[in-house]
Amino acid sequence: MPRNPLHKPRILVVTPEITYLPDGMGNLTQRMSAKAGGLADVSASLVKALYDQGADVHVALPNYRRMFHLDVASVFELEYEKVARSLPEQRIHLAEDRVFYHRSSVYGTENTLISLAFQREVINHTIPQVRPDLIHCNDWMTGLIPAAAKRHGIPSLFTVHNIHTERLTLAQIEDRGIDAADFWQYLYYQQPPGSYEETRAQNAVDLLASGIFAADHVNTVSPKFLSEVIDGCHQHIPGHIRHELWAKANAGCATGILNAPDAEFDPENDPYLKDHYTVETLMAGKRTNKKRFQERVGLLVDPEAPLFFWPSRLDPVQKGCQLLTDILYRIVSDYAHEGLQVAVVANGSFQKHFHHIVDQHGLHDRVAIRDFSEELSHLAYAASDFIFMPSSFEPCGLPQMIAPKYGGLTLCHDTGGLHDTVDPMDIANNRGNGFLFKYFNADGLKWTVDEAMRFHRLPNAEREKQLARVMRESSARFNHEATAAEYIKRYEQMLDMRLTE
Repeated sequence: MPRNPLHKPRILVVTPEITYLPDGMGNLTQRMSAKAGGLADVSASLVKALYDQGADVHVALPNYRRMFHLDVASVFELEYEKVARSLPEQRIHLAEDRVFYHRSSVYGTENTLISLAFQREVINHTIPQVRPDLIHCNDWMTGLIPAAAKRHGIPSLFTVHNIHTERLTLAQIEDRGIDAADFWQYLYYQQPPGSYEETRAQNAVDLLASGIFAADHVNTVSPKFLSEVIDGCHQHIPGHIRHELWAKANAGCATGILNAPDAEFDPENDPYLKDHYTVETLMAGKRTNKKRFQERVGLLVDPEAPLFFWPSRLDPVQKGCQLLTDILYRIVSDYAHEGLQVAVVANGSFQKHFHHIVDQHGLHDRVAIRDFSEELSHLAYAASDFIFMPSSFEPCGLPQMIAPKYGGLTLCHDTGGLHDTVDPMDIANNRGNGFLFKYFNADGLKWTVDEAMRFHRLPNAEREKQLARVMRESSARFNHEATAAEYIKRYEQMLDMRLTE
């Protein structure tokens, strides 16, 4: 396949979800948003940073027509853009298949069909049209593409956002229009493969492991999580995934690159807030937003009360919400004289247990449990003094990066991305942005609450000094530009390595 000029390599970002695309990349950029998690935000920020810097960046994603909210005029624009895809100016490449068109969410019961349809279009049409110098793939839904890229001699970066995979046989893959015989030897199988013929019908391909195995470089979304997986710290992660990541790391082909929260998480410009504030006005801004939040959710109105916020989905397998229910009544009772309040703005299977505790002990004016909404969540960040992040494992995490931007401190388990982004408060040395516990249990979480309350009792001037520092440091450290710069650095290293071989 012909190569592009070396001074401006062409990058193809392949992602099943994205929150926005920068102006100038196509007529429909402002109508395209399909999100299931942090992958959408990272993809959007990376593409924007590349485009803003003048890079020759292209994006391949499924054509989720329903989620893209196309009107009649837009459909005609879409048809035009389909014709124009092969032109150099066209940077958005929509994979076409009816399995995408009427979906209201990225993932669902047809995950494997969506994945295969998407990858078929990228392999059969997008790669030959774009002729990229490097392909950046994301998660299991793009797991076949690094192998196909290797067949064409195109280097690939594979980002592991979540340890989730699907398995399919070569026969199933080929039945969906992908000629896997062309690159079958670069895939990862459930059993060591023999010949193509004996492998095709019985030996399942692992999509996530294939992406890791075939890619030239792999990254997780935090350095610590990568080392934890390699060291076998998490029993739920399959051994073959651990081994493949270990092999890449051992060969110097695996790194950790932190995600970053969206730019709208900024108390000075947050579109969901009515009362904005800055580093200079943070104490008054927190009090005003706390009062508004307390009135909104039925908590006792007291802008001086210490407010603890739970921002993550209520998933006991990963997020550790059971640790909070174990100590919920205790912390509210122990610190009743100081007015401690807890707010949960999240959905999940464990929500019923919080409701039960609140109802049983009559804590409705001290503990608020509400379903997730973007507007209420943003207000909670602006109102709260502390957030809970006691995850048993965390590939990256975003709330612990968002909270300090609003002048909040994180209480978390020392694991994965939390380890990389939360540093213990050390007032004497003027550093830190939260409180960490080492062992995953309720006593550890309770200890962080005690430490947080000790901080809350500091004189206002000292608290304000520390929180202002935390806000400034987090704004400089946790942003899309910093994340994108790390990916761009990795692209350059990969291309340089390839050029000197």
